[in-house]
Amino acid sequence: MKILLVTDNLMEKARLASRWRREGAEVRFLEEDSPPDLVAVDLEASDAPARIIGLREAYPQARCLAFGSHVDKAAFEAAKEAGAQDAVARGAVAERVVGIILRDTGSGTT
Repeated sequence: MKILLVTDNLMEKARLASRWRREGAEVRFLEEDSPPDLVAVDLEASDAPARIIGLREAYPQARCLAFGSHVDKAAFEAAKEAGAQDAVARGAVAERVVGIILRDTGSGTT
């Protein structure tokens, strides 16, 4: 599974990429010609809703998952309005994506 991770937080980037790579995912941070299967967007990233719109246009076949503070309901609503299929709390995003990886690939090491 190819995952495009959009976050401005270097610690979050390292933590999530490491976790998802352990499950066999290819994680990248920049848009490429090869489309991702999943786009994960940090709602604290600059212009997150606009980025979601652009990424949905660039990769219409990719699932889009937004993540952020569990208390920021407005950000979750804005993400869904922008085209994210799912919005989850920051603390749950790593395992939510692991579940997607395992379901879609039928493998994993958890």
